[in-house]
Amino acid sequence: MAADRDGGPLPVRPDDPGRDWTEPGVYEVGAGLYRIPLPMPEDGLRAVNVYAVRDGDAIVLVDSGWALPEAQARLRHALRALDADEDRISRILVTHAHRDHYNLAVRLRERHPRLRVGLGLAEEGTLCAAQAIVTEPWAALCGQLRLGGAAALAKEVVADVPVEHDPADWAFPDEWIDAPSAIALDTATWQAYPTPGHTRGHVVFVDAARDVMFCGDHVLPHITPSIGFEPSPAVSPLRDYLDSLRLVRDLPDRTMLPAHGHPGPSVHARVDELVAHHDTRLDQTAAAVAAGAATALEVAQRLRWTRRGRAFDDLDVLSRCLAVTETAAHLDVLTGTGRLRRTEDDGVRQYRTG
Repeated sequence: MAADRDGGPLPVRPDDPGRDWTEPGVYEVGAGLYRIPLPMPEDGLRAVNVYAVRDGDAIVLVDSGWALPEAQARLRHALRALDADEDRISRILVTHAHRDHYNLAVRLRERHPRLRVGLGLAEEGTLCAAQAIVTEPWAALCGQLRLGGAAALAKEVVADVPVEHDPADWAFPDEWIDAPSAIALDTATWQAYPTPGHTRGHVVFVDAARDVMFCGDHVLPHITPSIGFEPSPAVSPLRDYLDSLRLVRDLPDRTMLPAHGHPGPSVHARVDELVAHHDTRLDQTAAAVAAGAATALEVAQRLRWTRRGRAFDDLDVLSRCLAVTETAAHLDVLTGTGRLRRTEDDGVRQYRTG
């Protein structure tokens, strides 16, 4: 246990699946490998896991956290517990360009220019769009909502959900990772694999020597990730996601190191659960259309949401937006497989059977 001059003692202890995974601390997952949960603001996930890996005398981070003062302080405490500091971070490998994974990497590099940040090549469009946004950060989401028949919801999210958007948070990385590719560290070589779906450029990292996969948001232990929630979404993000699950399933099974939640013993076991979930969700979506729902909004209103099976109207406004866009992704997969037919009327996509 290390005493931190800016706060209380910070424990370093073995990871324990019986504890709250968001509890502050430094959790040893394996030799020279630590999980550090950093806080997120007013978010149901509550925290994001940053993984610190000893690489000789340096520290390599996988993902970085949200650039909040409390997250930055928590990371400093964690590094001190490992007898290190920010100067010892040589590299940050980021699984995808969402704020809770990327933005603190940008801030750390501003303070330590020798630090290198790596990000999947297919995230370039998202960063370009984010750098260009000045007054309408919800523009891409609102466009998706209008296609889904949820124009009123688009107006609601703009009016009710504040966004603190700074284009500087979305500066380009030092290296674009063109996965599949090898990642050469000082003491090891990892593999990066492309896993689009959650975002277009999502990647996972495999440290074969430690027999682990850093899964980001691609494979999470208790929830399914949002699909295509980004300024530059893919044509069929759910199709991409399901293909990415199959890619990961074909790799050797390893310990799962997720961005949210406790590590798990088997990537494959969780992938099988996620595939089964989406198979069920596709059937439920098709059934809603057969029963008369025609738009993504109408289908989403007939489905149940979250692990608690909540009604659509019981969700907060941003969660309702994500429900509509995720439903649209399922509808488009069903269209691509021929189970549904899609037309567009006055800027709204309509679906029907046969």
